[in-house]
Amino acid sequence: MIDPKLKVLQMVDSYGGVTAAAEAMRLTPSAVSYQLRQLAEQLGVKLIEPAGRGIKLTAAARTVLRHTVVMQAQWEQARGELAATAEEPTGSFTLCGFSTAATHLLPPAAATLRHHHPRLSVRLVEAEPVRCFELLLSGEADLGLVVVTSDSPPLSDERFDQQPLLDDPLDLVVPVDHPLTRQRRVSLADAAREPWILGTPGGTYHQLVVTACMSAGFTPYFAHQADEWDTGQAMVAQGLGVVLVPRLARINTEWAVARVPLSGEPAPARRILAATRNGAARHPVVAQALDLIKTSSSGLFPPGRR
Repeated sequence: MIDPKLKVLQMVDSYGGVTAAAEAMRLTPSAVSYQLRQLAEQLGVKLIEPAGRGIKLTAAARTVLRHTVVMQAQWEQARGELAATAEEPTGSFTLCGFSTAATHLLPPAAATLRHHHPRLSVRLVEAEPVRCFELLLSGEADLGLVVVTSDSPPLSDERFDQQPLLDDPLDLVVPVDHPLTRQRRVSLADAAREPWILGTPGGTYHQLVVTACMSAGFTPYFAHQADEWDTGQAMVAQGLGVVLVPRLARINTEWAVARVPLSGEPAPARRILAATRNGAARHPVVAQALDLIKTSSSGLFPPGRR
């Protein structure tokens, strides 16, 4: 019910330009520009202006965006109240999340929703946290599980409702005969001089590890690159370095490696949030999905084991 041209303006703001917004929305840049011109004519104001080789939003556009956020939150609340009056949920419902959440938390929730609501089409999308927020903003997803990174929107961002779900401890994975496996207590700083296996620079996992190491007082020596847990563990098994693995990630028993829980204050962990569009958290299907995910996550971690 919200004018889709307002969504286009939001996406141009989020992506910093017409071309990037068009790519994210699967539209052509000319289609995005046309909708912006239409919106400007309807409102009788100028929405964009040249800025170097690109564009920038005008003060009037900022005013429109501020009111758009309020209208969207009210519309999400209205959708939730209307859905609560229906006998049975229908339509589509999409959950998105990063890899380990998409493996351990989302499938059970999706299966339960499908079982209880056979007329509801439930879809899962594995996506990096930044992409999850994009899917929520564009309306392509209804609930996302994300890891907090430096690229995450602040909790004060009025476009989203972000609820803490759990802290996923980060364990050190070392060769099975590594000296650290014989220590009673191991801190992240104890691995400061090790060669490190990190993810692609700029990616969620790379940011996570570098931030944790810097909080422990050192910058990790970037020896090798791997984005898959199995790949990193295979490198560790050959003595090429060490890796941090979230507790949610499973250790492959094929490799001669040991998982070492870390101590210290604070012990390294990644914070996982459940995110929806602002105003949508009380929608009955969203609320049920959140309850299912919270129940699954509450008993995930037994005491740390090596």
